[in-house]
Amino acid sequence: MHDAHAFLQALAIVLCVAAVTTVVFQRLRQPVVLGYIIAGLIIGPHVPIPLVADAGIVQTLSELGVILLMFSLGLEFSLRKLIQVGPTAGITAIIQCSVMVWLGFITGRAFGWTRLECLFAGAAIAISSTTIIAKAFDEQNIRGNLRKLVIGILVVEDIIAILLMATLTAVSSGAGLSAGALAVTVGKLVAFLIELVVVGLLVVPRAVRAIVKLNRPETTLVASVGICFAVALLAQTLGYSVALGAFLAGSLVSESGEGKTIEHLVQPVRDIFAAIFFVSVGMLLDPVLVAQHWGAVVVLTLVVVFGKILSVTLGAFLTGNGMRTSVQAGMSLAQIGEFSFIIAGLGLSLKATGSFLYPVAVAVSVVTTLVTPWLIKASGPFASLLDRKLPQPLQTFVTLYGSWVERLGNLPRRETVGARARRSILLLLVDAALLVAIVVGASIGSARVVNFLVREVGLLESVARTLFIVASVVLCVPFAVGIVRVARRLGVTLAEAALPAAPDGKVDLAAAPRRMLVVTLQLGIVVIVGVPVMALTQPFLPGLPGATLLLIMIAVLGFSFWRSATNLQGHMRAGAQVIVAALAAQSHATGDSEHPEENKDSLADIRALLPGMGDPESISLIPTSPAVGRTLAELDLRGMTGATVLAIRRGDADVLVPTAQEVLRAGDVLALAGTHEAIDAARAVLEGGGEARAEVAEVQ
Repeated sequence: MHDAHAFLQALAIVLCVAAVTTVVFQRLRQPVVLGYIIAGLIIGPHVPIPLVADAGIVQTLSELGVILLMFSLGLEFSLRKLIQVGPTAGITAIIQCSVMVWLGFITGRAFGWTRLECLFAGAAIAISSTTIIAKAFDEQNIRGNLRKLVIGILVVEDIIAILLMATLTAVSSGAGLSAGALAVTVGKLVAFLIELVVVGLLVVPRAVRAIVKLNRPETTLVASVGICFAVALLAQTLGYSVALGAFLAGSLVSESGEGKTIEHLVQPVRDIFAAIFFVSVGMLLDPVLVAQHWGAVVVLTLVVVFGKILSVTLGAFLTGNGMRTSVQAGMSLAQIGEFSFIIAGLGLSLKATGSFLYPVAVAVSVVTTLVTPWLIKASGPFASLLDRKLPQPLQTFVTLYGSWVERLGNLPRRETVGARARRSILLLLVDAALLVAIVVGASIGSARVVNFLVREVGLLESVARTLFIVASVVLCVPFAVGIVRVARRLGVTLAEAALPAAPDGKVDLAAAPRRMLVVTLQLGIVVIVGVPVMALTQPFLPGLPGATLLLIMIAVLGFSFWRSATNLQGHMRAGAQVIVAALAAQSHATGDSEHPEENKDSLADIRALLPGMGDPESISLIPTSPAVGRTLAELDLRGMTGATVLAIRRGDADVLVPTAQEVLRAGDVLALAGTHEAIDAARAVLEGGGEARAEVAEVQ
């Protein structure tokens, strides 16, 4: 138990040194998080500076920071908002965690670590830091869709972290983890979440509303923080993370409708303890141990940064987020944090890893924490640069894909489509589960089967092993092929629902977009299913056969994807001609093309004729428009908003699929394609000027 003097001394040292470093970093225009970490390094036990705080006390206080920060995040995200981003965030988190576990495992094998050490390394780098990201987002005032997506991914990652720790504990104990034990673990977690949400919705919102009606801010603050710590304690008592419990507490309080009021009251307390959390991270950094294992720190840091950027960007884009939001999400999540310490410490306590893994995880966390604010700041410009560098067919695809996914999400519920889709998803899960079971079973039973063939059949050991490998591969092939075939079947089902075929006897103008969507969905589904299968089977396979097979599948589908994208570009050019003709007809009908209110819905009659073109809309540029006299490249319209200019109606000189160097003029009528949100954002940029651009940049 800490005495009062030691507690006061530690708190005074932490806050005073942190105050100095944060002022210095503010003056240097650097993120204050870096100042807190430097403060932790100064007062930590590993640097010869006569200012040492009690690490145990600081660690205890830092836990309060994590709890309050997660509670504040929960206040921003009601359960309704969380459910809205759930499918997108869940798929993205699964892809990201699977890729990172696999990369961590093969990185550990390259350094000669044991299989268990590789598993713990993969798990440690799989989970991003909610605390670090939340602080960086607050500093840079990140709001809108990006914040919702990233926080949703982080919540799902916390749930995955719980499952990873349960799995690693069972494996490290030597008992292994059977399918039944895993099902029980998942069932308990789901039951806890359901019970907490159901009971919480009945009690917490009503209680909070009654307390707020007293109109006593201090009472509201005390009661809200009390609810936060009570739910966090309940989660910890049942073996789950306090961060998850605190987040759910915040979401339940938010359902009362008083989230903004309570968030304002909690913010000062939260900021103090969040600062202590980052100081505690700096205190864990031991320069001597980092120097001893610098190679692993450097390699794992690069794996974390590039692996998370690529995997999160891919997952977010496949689930319907635009290029800009997907890239920003990937660059925001490129770090590890508190869960990495917990997982690495678990491996050390179970004696499953050497003593080196914990300081390596801390060092990687510190380095990635340092670069996170800069990555978030650079994510917007980098997304725009990437958009400009994409080949034109891919630029067209990126713009239209979001609108296709939007149409899928807005479809009315149809039992036949839903039943076919559910049946295909079930078949995918069965094929994937059987494939994993065959690989794991073959790996575990290989020695026994080979010995039997040698002893009973009289085969040479090399021959017996070869026969066993061939037989295992033959058993796996039907299920691997089944995943690809069912993925296509599911892709066709969803694509036909989003872009229905024309009735018999009529020209199918949606054929090219539908083919593109089918190939994209098939490729995406293979990635979504294949990446977790690869991660689960890698520990049981020598070399990289799983990754090789997945890359071959992706390469074959990628060739078909590129061919379809090229065809889509031709379809878009033909569609642009139809749009220009419609704009010309509208111009002649009105006798004046310079009034946007008359041209706003000029494409309504032809949208049904061009399914798959992203519900194009027209915008007229009046002489006072800030876009007049600027090129599309200078506006960075597609990079900023996700909408693209299909065509420009300009007197007698129409422009089809304009290049980035096209200069806009007064009187131009622009036909825009993209999601409804992207087109609204583009309209704000074209009509609203610099303030609108800043607003768009903030919400994207």
